[in-house]
Amino acid sequence: MAPLDPERDRAILDATMELLSEVGFDRMTVDQIAKRAKASKATIYRRWAGKPELVVDVICRRFDMDLPPGEDTGSLRGDLAALFRGLCESVERKHTLVIGLSSTLVSNQELARTLRAHMPAKDLGEVGALLERAVERGELAGPVDPGRLFGVAKALVWHRMIFTGPPIGEPFVAESVDGVLMPLVRAWAG
Repeated sequence: MAPLDPERDRAILDATMELLSEVGFDRMTVDQIAKRAKASKATIYRRWAGKPELVVDVICRRFDMDLPPGEDTGSLRGDLAALFRGLCESVERKHTLVIGLSSTLVSNQELARTLRAHMPAKDLGEVGALLERAVERGELAGPVDPGRLFGVAKALVWHRMIFTGPPIGEPFVAESVDGVLMPLVRAWAG
């Protein structure tokens, strides 16, 4: 990717995000993005190969799924609740854009492929650390795959956002941690 003035870059990404929210991926054009960002199409195409790459950049840079710093609460249940609460807050922040793109990702395979190819790998160090602390404290019989735990936690939050809707509060956090995550983690640890 060619270097771009940070202000120009921000204006183009902002315009893309605004248009995604207003008209959706299918109806949004690079011409519209250029006009709103007060940039030329050539400037956009020097930085991004096309509309899918531009949208993926918006998703990856503006709406990453980084985990909040791990909190050592002194218990597996407390650590899981803190982690899950942070995940809920992260998903709530990006809910509108992702919901708006979800049908497009199903129908537009080019966009879906581009997103999968460029999505940064998730650093699950915090999840691994909280699981290791639980083993050291004797709360878990053995190790648990952090990716497996994070996958289930994400699925719970996204299912809630898509089918029930926000807001996500403490009752949902407690129900998910106590009714799903704690029993699963204990079973997986043996």
